[in-house]
Amino acid sequence: MSSEVEETLKRIQGHKGVMGVIVINSEGIPIKTTMDNAQTVQYAALIGQLTEKARSTVRDLDPTNELTFFRVRSKKHEIMVAPDKEYMLIVVQNPNEAAAL
Repeated sequence: MSSEVEETLKRIQGHKGVMGVIVINSEGIPIKTTMDNAQTVQYAALIGQLTEKARSTVRDLDPTNELTFFRVRSKKHEIMVAPDKEYMLIVVQNPNEAAAL
């Protein structure tokens, strides 16, 4: 199973415009990353907080619904987040170079 995860991360990292991929556990601790340590820690902490706010908002709007994916885009970066119960996948890319994932 671990080799499947490695292959998937390698495939995502290979897409044009992808600057980094981070996998964090349910406590917000990075367990896999292709970015440098400072960026990884910053993204893990801030995106973890944003994900909790987004989850809460989705639940407030519809208690039978749950957050499965979200994308945040700015002029410099596009951040795609796939939260799950145990892990969270964060992909950071340059929106000007990126092909759709």
